[in-house]
Amino acid sequence: MVDSGLAHLDRPFDYAVPADLDLQAVPGCRVKVRFAGRLVDGFVVERVDRTEHLGRLAPLAKVVSSEVVLTPEVLDLARIVADRYAGVLGDVLRLAIPPRHARAEKAPRPRRDDAVSVASLDGWQTYVHGLGFVTSLQAGESPRAWWTAVPGADPARLVAEAVLATLASGRGAVVCVPDVRDVARWDAVFTDVLGADRHVALTAAQPAERRYRSFLAAARGDVRVVLGTRAAALAPVADLGLVVMWDDGDDLFAEPRAPYPHAREVLLLRAARQATAVLIGGYARTAEGQSLVESGWCTELAAEQRARRRAWPQLEVTDGSTAGAAPVRLPQQAFRAIRAAEGSVLIQVPRRGYRDVLACQTCREPARCAECQGPLGQPSASAPVACRWCGREASPWECPHCHGTSLRSPVVGALRTAEEFARAFPDREVVTSGGSSVLDDLPAGRRIVLSTPGAEPHVEGGYDAVILLDTWLMLGREDVRVDEESHRRWFNALALARPGGRAVAIGDPQTLQALVRADPAGFAARELASRTETHLPPAARLVTVDGPDDVLTDLARRTWTPHTEVLGPVPVDQRSPDAGERLILRTPRREGATLAAQLAAVAAERSAAKLPGLRIQVDPPTF
Repeated sequence: MVDSGLAHLDRPFDYAVPADLDLQAVPGCRVKVRFAGRLVDGFVVERVDRTEHLGRLAPLAKVVSSEVVLTPEVLDLARIVADRYAGVLGDVLRLAIPPRHARAEKAPRPRRDDAVSVASLDGWQTYVHGLGFVTSLQAGESPRAWWTAVPGADPARLVAEAVLATLASGRGAVVCVPDVRDVARWDAVFTDVLGADRHVALTAAQPAERRYRSFLAAARGDVRVVLGTRAAALAPVADLGLVVMWDDGDDLFAEPRAPYPHAREVLLLRAARQATAVLIGGYARTAEGQSLVESGWCTELAAEQRARRRAWPQLEVTDGSTAGAAPVRLPQQAFRAIRAAEGSVLIQVPRRGYRDVLACQTCREPARCAECQGPLGQPSASAPVACRWCGREASPWECPHCHGTSLRSPVVGALRTAEEFARAFPDREVVTSGGSSVLDDLPAGRRIVLSTPGAEPHVEGGYDAVILLDTWLMLGREDVRVDEESHRRWFNALALARPGGRAVAIGDPQTLQALVRADPAGFAARELASRTETHLPPAARLVTVDGPDDVLTDLARRTWTPHTEVLGPVPVDQRSPDAGERLILRTPRREGATLAAQLAAVAAERSAAKLPGLRIQVDPPTF
């Protein structure tokens, strides 16, 4: 396989192996070859005695390393992923195999201890069929389960116990978590449960040598467990028996590079191809997970209703109003919960900034820059009001509509909120987490922690109270997955409360009923039904194609699969005319593979004609 980067050359090429490279050129190794007059990288995927090529074969130029980095299983999976996402194999291999680091190849290999003893499985008894799932892993079987976790036992420890049971059966495991913060926390738990040197952590954020050394440990079979972010989904684990993903709805699992695969789909494809067990879970549930549960492809691991309600904190929902008065941002219920808390309190705020949006205090019109008409904002208490586009200061400011001179902030960020709570509760320490200043862990203590969604630090013993502010703001984003994503972040925040803790959510009580009932599965069922009615993933396959208007207009006239709907083309961003055009193709799932093949053929046609490529995304997380 030659790394040409061209869609019309997405196939193997035959090269002659010189006699002096015969022993070095093993299947799976890296080589250099002459291709179109250039020296390019490639992988040996097979050695054969004869070729169907009629002309003279060019010889291998160089064997970079005899280290086997491309295993047959990963090659097969990469081909399937490329076809699923209308991409090319070379792009997937770049995601699967990290750059070579010579010093890592020469490092001494760790000793492998195959003796495994299964730890206590008490935590899995909370879930119906949970204990049976883990014991079947230990017996060498391949069950598939979607796990709706409840607060209490550390999910990292429960997953580690499932992995240990898989190791006891002589098989390996791949575990994917959203980000490097999770990897660091889970890595410590895995070391405690599995023992030293039984697993490696693999993330794209690691230093080059450390990342390649972890990759080699798995490729060589020195370890059989890989824990990591989306980069670990294609890890070369031998005798794979279990694939695991935690919090599959996190957008960090969506690869931002072509062909834009989602790690969840990669693991599911891998499980189907290699007949492995599956464990995907989280405190919330995605529509994709609900689809697999309803179809019977996997079983459901969930606690009984009474245990589930007891595990989640008691939630009070308010719209911020009292006795018919106008709603307030910080209602009495939130203040009472904070005053009653003896330990830490978590307050989730959707925005990180100070006053990112400003409006006229008198007429409520948005405040705009007099020079460029950009929105005005204030990044901190000491900073002046300035334009967020051109940076010009706007002090003094006068409203062009009513000539008012006072500004208000209809949307308040975490930093501004922190100031308000510091004044209201001078006896408590107030800290913030979000943006470039994310806190991982905090000791127990009397403090108020203001965090943006996804940046909530863990507190020893859990939070006494969790408050969800401005829930309406999270639901106001333009995103087809906004309801699912908002509920996922709310459930994740509520799960940080200590057993018996309290929670307050400020928003519409009807919208937040899934939180009140502690019922993520019920919400996912309703979300899936809504997606099915509107023919959106996972009920259907949806593809976006970004490119020039004339090209997309031509594609819109093409004949695709029998039931493909063609939508557009329309501007990618209505506010930015230069952002390009977008064509949307929607088809039933049964025709998804055919549509992807047709789009791959379009990409190959343009590549062969030396035309600019198109951005093709299959089932994008947002569009």
